Amino acid sequence: MGIFDFFTKKEKMTITSTKTNTVTDEEIKKVLDPHKRKAWYPVVKEEKGGRDTSKFSGSPVLLDSEEWPCCGNCKEPMQLFTQLNSNELPQDANKPFGEGYLQVFYCTNSEKECEIETEAYFPFSKSTLVRVLGFDEAFSKINKPSQVKEELPEKVITGWEPQNDYPSGEELDELGVSFTDEQFDYAYEKNYMSLSNDKLLGWPLWVQGVEYPDCPECGERMNYIFQIDSDDNLDYMFGDAGCSHITQCKKHRDKLAIAWACG
Repeated sequence: MGIFDFFTKKEKMTITSTKTNTVTDEEIKKVLDPHKRKAWYPVVKEEKGGRDTSKFSGSPVLLDSEEWPCCGNCKEPMQLFTQLNSNELPQDANKPFGEGYLQVFYCTNSEKECEIETEAYFPFSKSTLVRVLGFDEAFSKINKPSQVKEELPEKVITGWEPQNDYPSGEELDELGVSFTDEQFDYAYEKNYMSLSNDKLLGWPLWVQGVEYPDCPECGERMNYIFQIDSDDNLDYMFGDAGCSHITQCKKHRDKLAIAWACG
């Protein structure tokens, strides 16, 4: 099912073409532009980087007395999926998770089937760890070598490319926006949709509908920060070509999660 198949035909705020069978870019943008967000694609280079740099896979910053984070199911070291240094993000991104290092660890142990056993597609699974380490915390002076089995290739993030991003179908529906069939076809053809691939901010690419998790502390919807798509910068697939999202509570900044869905 394509992402725009989720559009619901409602009468409220439905835009209509002024000419029969004719849709213009201007009329689509008139409705979508108020909801447009900036997203950034990471520019990567496959090489070893410093432990404090932004990257996919590789060795992360660890606390002074900390061992490599392990899965709560198999007790083995988890893959570092990504580490983002807030000082290396685009200035316009306004440090969305605060000051420090956003880290996402994920267990890929297929022998123990940790992803299935712990339901890692849901947020707060015990086979995942998402956190932010502040710059003021005490870090290990030793660059501890990875003990991850079948570690994915390290890719250093060397820059960011901005892109315009738009809400997916069900989020537009929540905003009270809908399309005629002709406008739907035009928007799909011109790529007025939530972008795929790994990206910072913008709008999440939902595969099965809007699935923002709720904060376990206050119950409020968590904010989307980063998207990790299947087989983009990481040689890993979430289920059947799924897409994952990293979220954080705006009130309780220590509550972060990764969750995903597939078709």
